[in-house]
Amino acid sequence: MSRPRPKVVYWNHSPTPYFVERFNAVVQRGTLNFEAWFNDRREAIRSWEVSEEDWLFPARYIPRRRLLGWQERIPVAELIAARPDVLVQEYDRSHLTAGFIAGTRLAHRTAFRVLPNFDTWSQRTWWREVGKRFVFNAVDAAKVPGADGARLAERYGLTPDRIEYVTQSVNVDRFAGARDLAPDDRQSRRAALGLSGCVFVYVGRLWAGKGVDDLFSAFEGLVGAGRDVSLLMVGDGPDEHRYRSRAEGLPQVVFTGFVQAPHLPTYYGLADAMVFPTLGDPHGLVVEEAMVAGLPVICTTSAGDIAARLPDGEAGFVVRPGDALQLEGRMLSLVDDARMRVRMGSRAAELATRRSHERYADDFEAFVRHTLDRPARTGWIPAASRLAGRALEFQARHTEASAVIEPRGTLVDDRV
Repeated sequence: MSRPRPKVVYWNHSPTPYFVERFNAVVQRGTLNFEAWFNDRREAIRSWEVSEEDWLFPARYIPRRRLLGWQERIPVAELIAARPDVLVQEYDRSHLTAGFIAGTRLAHRTAFRVLPNFDTWSQRTWWREVGKRFVFNAVDAAKVPGADGARLAERYGLTPDRIEYVTQSVNVDRFAGARDLAPDDRQSRRAALGLSGCVFVYVGRLWAGKGVDDLFSAFEGLVGAGRDVSLLMVGDGPDEHRYRSRAEGLPQVVFTGFVQAPHLPTYYGLADAMVFPTLGDPHGLVVEEAMVAGLPVICTTSAGDIAARLPDGEAGFVVRPGDALQLEGRMLSLVDDARMRVRMGSRAAELATRRSHERYADDFEAFVRHTLDRPARTGWIPAASRLAGRALEFQARHTEASAVIEPRGTLVDDRV
């Protein structure tokens, strides 16, 4: 007699393209009874298009409700209805903490998605630090993308045996298509945009926290040194107007605005190298996208687990955040050595091709299985959390759960 499929709920801020494709890959395996919960259809700072037509998984949008005098998106009613075997979520906001506390009472096991963080992006306060230590001593498991995330989880109190690596994946087939752009087509597209010489591409938010000021300073240095270079800026953000103004005195800087995921490979295909000068990214999946596209990547050390993802001097370069001169030097190395660009780009593609959504589904399934096989956390902190969760359950006992959005995509069963 086969074991029933574990009921897994994954609660996230919004349905980003990355999450949707990963969740679809999980569901297609047919081994988990999977449901996704989201707070918002799209976060205010994001420009991604969202279409439920592509989803292979059931989902809910958690509404704002008043609970204990607090109006927030806390899915107690949904937890009462679903009673998941495993609840996976983030933990970095107060309503997530409240939902987690309810989960310690209403889910069989709880788990966190833990990414590295950097002080340049995070505002640390004593009460937030105390709160993190509390929840990390109550949660049953954590999934992390690499060693940096694991160290963070351990620092707040999770034991190493409850931490498991799960691949941060990208759509490998999509971005590998960037390498198929015909040379004549590539050249004509570059010319139409006004790009020439060695083309560097940046993909991401146009925001100072991404280190874009350092990128412009480095590019200005290359132009001042007489190099034939172009800068392709793909994205939008709060500082876009300022960067467009700064670019007015520079040759061959092209802004595309925000580009949806299906159209990104073309822009990677027009470039010779990718620059990601972030000052504090938890991960930065554009690094993997560019690598799959066959580009050498220059990235700062302030992108989670970058040393393992991008071998310095092998698939690109890793530089100090905020150091425009070092960034300029590494960019200059690629401008002056086309063979190096090709060699590093080939190695980058070889490495990043392993980070597929199918690999994510493998890792996630193993993570769920191991989380259920381990005993629940014990001690006074988990007990106190479950007691508080019981109070939340009592308060929400007459609250109706949000409606389930049934899958609208077509499930392809390719299992033998």
